[in-house]
Amino acid sequence: MGKPEMIRYGIIGAGAIGKKRAACLQPQQLSLVCDVDPARAESLVAEAGHGRVVASPEEILRDPEIEAVIVSTRHDSLAPLALQAIRAGKHVLVEKPAARHASELVPLIEAEQRHRVRVRVGYNHRFHPALLEARRIVDSGALGPLMFLRGRYGHGGRIGYEKEWRAQPAISGGGELIDQGVHLIDLARWFLGEFPHVHGTVATLFWNMPVDDNAFLELKTGSGQVAWLHASCSEWKNLFSLEIYGRTGKLQIDGLGGSYGPERLVHYRMKPEMGPPETETREFSGPDLSWRREMEAFEHDIAANTPPSPGLRDALAALEIVDNIYRQNNTPWTA
Repeated sequence: MGKPEMIRYGIIGAGAIGKKRAACLQPQQLSLVCDVDPARAESLVAEAGHGRVVASPEEILRDPEIEAVIVSTRHDSLAPLALQAIRAGKHVLVEKPAARHASELVPLIEAEQRHRVRVRVGYNHRFHPALLEARRIVDSGALGPLMFLRGRYGHGGRIGYEKEWRAQPAISGGGELIDQGVHLIDLARWFLGEFPHVHGTVATLFWNMPVDDNAFLELKTGSGQVAWLHASCSEWKNLFSLEIYGRTGKLQIDGLGGSYGPERLVHYRMKPEMGPPETETREFSGPDLSWRREMEAFEHDIAANTPPSPGLRDALAALEIVDNIYRQNNTPWTA
């Protein structure tokens, strides 16, 4: 499939993430927007300066001029709407986690193959500059064989957080594990590969809600590499930290910009005589371009007809880990 002069988009879900996606589109690309709250859709269109509001997703999916659809709704609607878009022959960018449970993704994978469209899952953290640089360093062999990874990600919630949709398991599919935890799982898989050995503990330690507010994971590859991950929404100072350990060095990524602090990558190089390592620090300032880079990757997928990464199978693998941990903890919403 050659690259069209301009891909025209429909956006289903006009909340904060839908607006981030719209801001990455070129002028005239945004055609149609819908949301359960029409005022929110009107606000997105006003900010984008283009497009028009329609009453239902079906109007977007029936429009022959729409080539790609962005699905940025609550978790319970992600998979059903993405499936409808795939069956309508549209390319799809669906926000993480793409579903509430792994089983909801199976029909999407089958439909993607049948209808020959491209489906990317919105794990934008892979596109932060510090993480892109970390990926380049790992691929160069500068760290040697990887041994283990340690990741922490968290925020402190806000007044009324326990009453939001994320605290309702029928809508969200779980708590902090499926919210921010899946980003850590996706990054761990990106660097270390598959995790046949999964162990984790989820707990509700602070928020008065029926889902987890903290998740503690130990994931192990077939060759024994370990990822230790902690996701929390009782992290009183917003935090992102990822440490990647190889036999000849270490990478430490801290911050994502904004309330998570400056984005920084530190490369620690082991010396032959060991002792204190050589240290190189890079800071990445400026606006968060991860969303735009991810959109560019999506359009490249469409133009080159290449499988997106991360795609539905990556989302499936992450959700299989989430489901496994919830089952281990006998959560009442476990699929």
